[in-house]
Amino acid sequence: MTPTSAPRQASAIKALLFALILSTSLAAFPQEAKTAPAVVGFSLDFPQSSPDHYEFSISSDGRASYDSTGKLTPQSDAGDPFHTDFAISAANLRRIFDLAAKAKYFDGPIDSGKRNLASTGAKVLSYSNGDRNTHAEYNYSLIPAVQDLTAIFQNMSTTLEFGRRLEYYQRHQKLALEDELKRMEEMANEKSLQEIQAVAPILEKIVADRSVLNVSRARAQRLLTAAGAPGAR
Repeated sequence: MTPTSAPRQASAIKALLFALILSTSLAAFPQEAKTAPAVVGFSLDFPQSSPDHYEFSISSDGRASYDSTGKLTPQSDAGDPFHTDFAISAANLRRIFDLAAKAKYFDGPIDSGKRNLASTGAKVLSYSNGDRNTHAEYNYSLIPAVQDLTAIFQNMSTTLEFGRRLEYYQRHQKLALEDELKRMEEMANEKSLQEIQAVAPILEKIVADRSVLNVSRARAQRLLTAAGAPGAR
């Protein structure tokens, strides 16, 4: 071994020992786990209605998705699938998770148990957050938080199905837009819709489409404005 190689070898050994000590020290500290967002889900199956099936997935980070099957128009084939992703409003996001907490995250029976009630569809509410995974089925519930959640999800479904039909009519049957928008505006005034901003893109298309009747474009604009959607004038 030459006089100059000895210091280099010693330096390399020190570097290796330092790396081993550092890696051991880091391993001693628990790594911060990435927590998956909590999710509230809702589904409804109601044969002979339109849609006959739909389901929501609402994530605590604000992402939401909706899937449904059913006739788009009376002339459509049964079971047409529909999917959309949207950002839910902060107010409804907070309300949905607050109501889920009040309903004890659906851990246990939530159905009224009354057998003489007419069927309003087979419904399921679910909750998951990594540690908890619960769900409950019901036709009708006496629990106020469950009733409120059911109304929110049903109103959101109504809104998104309006958007689905408007998209179709704007492309293929523009004269049908007027009746659809009139009915949508009436329901919005009655507070029977939720998350109108989720269908803002199609409303904006209608407003910008000069081949659509002016009265229909005006209705679409009023809906945008009422929803406080971006781009509303």
